[in-house]
Amino acid sequence: MQHPAQAPEALPACPFCQIVRGEIPAAIVFEDDTSLAFLDRRPLFPGHCLLIPRVHVETLADLPAPLVAPLFENAQRIERAIEERLGADGTFVAINNRVSQSVPHLHIHLVPRHRKDGLKGFFWPRTSYKDEETMQHVQTLLRSVLMAS
Repeated sequence: MQHPAQAPEALPACPFCQIVRGEIPAAIVFEDDTSLAFLDRRPLFPGHCLLIPRVHVETLADLPAPLVAPLFENAQRIERAIEERLGADGTFVAINNRVSQSVPHLHIHLVPRHRKDGLKGFFWPRTSYKDEETMQHVQTLLRSVLMAS
């Protein structure tokens, strides 16, 4: 069986694939056969981790179905460790797909949070739907795809 780091999907120039292959140093906090987690070099707070699949996929939608559960089970393990070992009050867990994705390799941000740490929910302004009809239209668009599959 081929090791996931050697999968054909791995890209030679992808910095996260290079971390998986050991070509770029990283402060690795966790690894198994499917994923690897390391400290973000530019953390929001100390302990901010990035969890990546060993195989190169750009977005969550590209992640093969058999890897979804193992990746998110590892995200649970890491967020528990952040809270238990770093004394965090909670965590912020986020994925950017394409927009604001600085490295085009799927990665989950696991950020320690503390009450009154200065972060206000999401990092962008929140709005309301124009009216109930607009919200129902968006609901219909999404449900037409999601309920059909």
